[in-house]
Amino acid sequence: MHKVLAEIIAGVIPNKMARNRWRGILRYGLIKGAKLKRMLRNDTSKPKYNLAVCAIAKEEGPYFKEWLDWHLSMGVEKFYIYDNGSTDCTKEVLEPYIKSGVVEYTYFPGKRMQLAAYDDCLERHRLDTRWLAIIDLDEFIKPIKDKSIPDFLKRFEDAPVVEINWLVYGSGGAKKQTPGGVMERFKYHSLPGNKLNRHVKSIVNPRRVFSVIGCHEVARISGKAYDSHGNRIRKGFRDREPQQDVIRINHYAVKSYEEFLHKRARGRARLKNKIRGLEYFDQYDLNDIKEN
Repeated sequence: MHKVLAEIIAGVIPNKMARNRWRGILRYGLIKGAKLKRMLRNDTSKPKYNLAVCAIAKEEGPYFKEWLDWHLSMGVEKFYIYDNGSTDCTKEVLEPYIKSGVVEYTYFPGKRMQLAAYDDCLERHRLDTRWLAIIDLDEFIKPIKDKSIPDFLKRFEDAPVVEINWLVYGSGGAKKQTPGGVMERFKYHSLPGNKLNRHVKSIVNPRRVFSVIGCHEVARISGKAYDSHGNRIRKGFRDREPQQDVIRINHYAVKSYEEFLHKRARGRARLKNKIRGLEYFDQYDLNDIKEN
């Protein structure tokens, strides 16, 4: 019921950014939020990890190794993986990473579980990591001006959240799935200024956020949100020009047409019984520039 009331109350706030933030705070719960703030004020523990990733996935087994190895090479120390009822090779691929302690695996079946997974991750691990990136399996964080993600984050020590823009990659005309990694196979991407690239994903200080709003933004406890240039965010991401020159998220939304059809058949993590339309492929199959 508090989620319904949150939507009603937040709906009367005219400023979009304030409305979204209050939507997240109210959905989290005012009493629960006050208890969290009190607990965090009294906490003096140091996080185990500098940078972790939270992701929910279903039937993504063949893509996990490349995705994990890439982010390990970029400075991620820990992965909190929520398995949304996979029946493929996901657990088998993850097993060596689980045994090594790099991956914490949680079986998390059900419909519309994406936001629930993110909120669960924040509640369970907000004291365990200094930074938490909340991304999907088709998203690869790529620093451009820094050697690693932690090097980039050093400029944001006082920030509760940094928002990073997409760069959408298309199929390159591939109809069938072929051997090789995603980053190796798909080299064509959208024009940087394409409106789809205004979408962001967040890297957060989990001690300074309540919860996730949608799958792109978070409700902050304190402090200001920043973009990748270090500017304070004053507009919603849909109203800002995308930035990819300092850091970006390579978003392989469709891959080959065959892989898109497999993705489509899995359904969507946020919407109950919602299947992507075939027009989604046309919208995201952007092949304007071949990367060097």
